[in-house]
Amino acid sequence: MIQLINTLLIGITAGSIYALMAIAIVLVWRSTRVINFAQAGMALLSTYFGYEAMVHLNSFWIALPVAMIGGAAVAAFIELVFMRFLLKRSAHGAISGVAPIIATLGLLGVIRSLTSSIWGGQDVRIVGPVSNVGYSLGANTLAFSPLKLLILVTVIVLVLLLSLLFQKSNMGLSLRASAFSPEIARLSGIRVNGVRTLGWSLAGASGAVAGMFQTVNGNGSFSPDSIEFSLLLVSGFIAAVIGGLDSLVGAVIGGLVLGLVISFVLMYINSSLFFIAPFVILLIVLFVRPQGIIGAKAARRA
Repeated sequence: MIQLINTLLIGITAGSIYALMAIAIVLVWRSTRVINFAQAGMALLSTYFGYEAMVHLNSFWIALPVAMIGGAAVAAFIELVFMRFLLKRSAHGAISGVAPIIATLGLLGVIRSLTSSIWGGQDVRIVGPVSNVGYSLGANTLAFSPLKLLILVTVIVLVLLLSLLFQKSNMGLSLRASAFSPEIARLSGIRVNGVRTLGWSLAGASGAVAGMFQTVNGNGSFSPDSIEFSLLLVSGFIAAVIGGLDSLVGAVIGGLVLGLVISFVLMYINSSLFFIAPFVILLIVLFVRPQGIIGAKAARRA
């Protein structure tokens, strides 16, 4: 029984972090209809911002908002300098519509090289704000600690705040209108460029939280060559597709589903299938329900 409980807890925690990255991917997709593969690099750079805050201020609670603000600023810069130009040319047929997506791959390489040049290739470390030692249940230790509880609560709060933003304001409609038909959106009085920049900024902040929590939930160490950020991007993308690329709620559901599947595969089947399991789940979802768990009609309300 304890093994089952621990498997569930590990899956939920990992799934929560995947959900944060999935939310970032969904936000960019909803605002510009671009799959942002540079999100891993943005999360890496944001985590370095958090690391610098930790070094100088010795507080995770300051480092986390610093990383979020830094991530939002980097994302806004990328949208303003690169994506806006590429999307404008793509809309007029000057370049292929897939060019902005390819550009994000190039930006991923640029950001990784930049972080390596600034901070070097050695590992640096971020210390979590609370203990990562599991709670005790009788004579057993659960795979659930104060840190993992913090991660879970943070994801819930962020999802609620973003859902309120989209449901209680015109932001959700503006994001979708700007993505599907910028011309009509402009005629309706929507500031398309500002909406797109805001969507990217929110994604940058969400990705920063994912990067920070991914780091402290592990051993706390990371470097420009850390594979964890690439795995986080892949997991976040798969979670977003599983849940539905247009739905924030779907991103959370997709992240939790993916986290639980991976956890059960590791614990009960074969750890060597760790890298295969997410792609198998992705293929199954694409065959059975291509629009994701949260369908098109539900996504408009999410």
